[in-house]
Amino acid sequence: MSAIPADLRLTSPWRSAWPALLALVGAIVLLYRDTLMAMVDVWTRSETFAHGWVVAPIALWLIWRQRQRLATLTPQPAPWVLLPMAALALAWFAADLVVVNAPAQFAFVGLLILAVPAVLGFEVMRAILFPLLFLLFAVPFGEFTVQPMMEWTADFVVLALQWTGVPVFREGLRFVIPTGSWSVIDECSGVRYLMASFMVGSLFAYLNYRSYRKRAVFMAFSLVVPILANWLRAYIIVMLGHLSDNKIATGVDHILYGWVFFGAVIFVMFVIGMRWADPDEPVPGRGAAALSAEASQAARQRTVVALAGATLVVLLPHVALWGLQASERAQAEPQLHLPDRLGAWQATEASSADWSPHFVNPSAALRRSYAGPAGTVTVDVFYYRAQNAERKLVNSLNGLISHNERQWSQRGGGTVAVDGGGQPVTLRAAEVIGPERGSGVPRQHLVVWHGYWVDGRFVTGDLPAKLAGAASRLRGHGDDGAVLVLHAPAASKAALQAFASEHLGVVAQSLQRVHDAR
Repeated sequence: MSAIPADLRLTSPWRSAWPALLALVGAIVLLYRDTLMAMVDVWTRSETFAHGWVVAPIALWLIWRQRQRLATLTPQPAPWVLLPMAALALAWFAADLVVVNAPAQFAFVGLLILAVPAVLGFEVMRAILFPLLFLLFAVPFGEFTVQPMMEWTADFVVLALQWTGVPVFREGLRFVIPTGSWSVIDECSGVRYLMASFMVGSLFAYLNYRSYRKRAVFMAFSLVVPILANWLRAYIIVMLGHLSDNKIATGVDHILYGWVFFGAVIFVMFVIGMRWADPDEPVPGRGAAALSAEASQAARQRTVVALAGATLVVLLPHVALWGLQASERAQAEPQLHLPDRLGAWQATEASSADWSPHFVNPSAALRRSYAGPAGTVTVDVFYYRAQNAERKLVNSLNGLISHNERQWSQRGGGTVAVDGGGQPVTLRAAEVIGPERGSGVPRQHLVVWHGYWVDGRFVTGDLPAKLAGAASRLRGHGDDGAVLVLHAPAASKAALQAFASEHLGVVAQSLQRVHDAR
């Protein structure tokens, strides 16, 4: 038998495709490792997002289940995917510029997903589309829903208590019934149940249904059910405490009952969902077509070009960011200062209240109280420099009241316009109510005005503050920013107006000096 000519020898296209994909994924992970580690940090410290640890293993297992189907496909790089990859890399750069975690993390995961069609093609991507999209569950996203879900839970519990004849008095997220008082805190929001239910429900739908309509319906079902179940759970816990004179459902068993109830709800969801389960798809029996030596060489060349192009795309935003960070590296620690006297206002040790705003991990913080003709005003400044995932001006954890606060409550909203040293300034307005202090002792009632200061001007709103911070960095002015909070007793609202009108400009000048000394 004669030997087979070299140009007729056949080889599998996967021999070059798999190493190229692994190299590109490795490059993305290496370049965006800070974004990945920020995700890992959240998985570690937050029970709400602890499921992030199992997302990648589950996705890999789901891909492994499709190995026979993948073996029948021929990888074909799709060079035009470099365009959406470039868009995601630019989105990551913009998000990292203003230290917004979720968009940067979604962009990172999106790059990992698009690495598949870039190197292997869309036919392969379609075969493992769900496992790839499942990686999005690794992004710790959804904290913004905590506050509204807390309010919805409180609304339902109060309404259900009224329907069942239990008298209730509500103030914000706190409510009082004859047997005691209850508070809806972030653990009661149901976000943990929602995240877990949606991830597990999506996996269940993929494994048990072939119809996209069935999958979509069950995934929507897994979103709605935990919200309703959490409302019912909160009501049951309050009623158990009420009927037992607070002997049960008030300590550790409070949490235990919640997870037992949630487990039962998930079980019932699956039992119902299995009634419409579809049979498994038949497994293909043929392998991918082998290539001749010339075709194999051409395939390797296309793969190398796709790998080089994708690597360049994911590298470019880092080159720009490294240059920007080099100009910001040497910065002094901010030193805040406000004078002891501002016109007719004299600094005093007595604060206008026992309350403090909740802004985490600032580079520097300052509190000064001033006594004037109309009353006492307290000034709180929280200054941020060299912002990162743990230290940033706009943060879901920042606010006038912590999510876990059980004594103080916030109400009201809107804005107020004041004269800030010759130019109009718009600040947010709110009221903060203190805890009950016994019969006949009035609760503390504060009027609070607050706003962001970024690159020499006051900004109202989280998004405008982020955009102003990005513009400041791009202009070479650094990432400095501050939160200014002015508050006074409600009876001294006139003092707050007078102080802001007379000395807001002085405070802005003090912040500008700190910025210029960086």
